[in-house]
Amino acid sequence: MKTNKYVEELKTKSTEELAQALTDAKKELFNLRFQNATNQLDNTARIKEVRKNIARIQTVITAKSAEQA
Repeated sequence: MKTNKYVEELKTKSTEELAQALTDAKKELFNLRFQNATNQLDNTARIKEVRKNIARIQTVITAKSAEQA
């Protein structure tokens, strides 16, 4: 599955890379919401996908911090 590969890819990244990916995803979500508000967004399903990716990134960050503790 596509999401399983994405999660495995996230698990191989360092904490700094994950933090950067989280920042990038949040910026993308902001831009998508802005486009949606101004009726410029064609693919509204992308908002849901980005939100889920943010949750996945946060889950991996939490798991990594629990491993280190």
